[in-house]
Amino acid sequence: MIAIIDYGMGNVRSVLNACESLGVTTEVTSDPERLAAANGLILPGVGAFPDGMKALRERDLVRVLNREVIECRKPVLGICLGMQMFASQGTEHGDHEGLGWIKGVVTLMDVPAGLPDVRLPHIGWNTVHFTKSDGMYAGTSKEADFYFVHSYVLVPDDPTVVSGECEHGARFVASVQHENIWATQFHPEKSHKNGLALLGNWFKSAGVC
Repeated sequence: MIAIIDYGMGNVRSVLNACESLGVTTEVTSDPERLAAANGLILPGVGAFPDGMKALRERDLVRVLNREVIECRKPVLGICLGMQMFASQGTEHGDHEGLGWIKGVVTLMDVPAGLPDVRLPHIGWNTVHFTKSDGMYAGTSKEADFYFVHSYVLVPDDPTVVSGECEHGARFVASVQHENIWATQFHPEKSHKNGLALLGNWFKSAGVC
């Protein structure tokens, strides 16, 4: 079973639909016992970094997630805001502590002046160039299109965790992969066949298919 973490800010319905379309048993929950019973965890997210972290803390999920992901090394997939909250720190509306699973800082995207077609938020389809050919991008070509909705990006301290990069005025990190921790800035659940392929690879890593 895969648990989609319910903390009041994730786009859980589309994630649930994508999982179920691949025949994977999925449950939306914030119950610590159900999270512990799951083969893998998905942390989706739509909204601001400080609001997301506040919602996790109010539900006492930070402690639970640290136990499952860091101590038990359970496979976890972060999506959009979920990926950003994996960082050490977020700078949206001030400085805020993240989960700290991927050392780095979430900052506003660097959009150079003088590019009228490059705006924030970054919304729509864009090409991700893979820097790792295994794991989340196994069985695919060197690049593929995915759907984005965001203004902030994760800048990791260790560049070797980066698995995909994209450009929107400037190059930014589109995905990271480090041991049991995978995350995407884009929305695989809204990215049609490319997103489903990525989810399928993650399910395999979690041992559910």
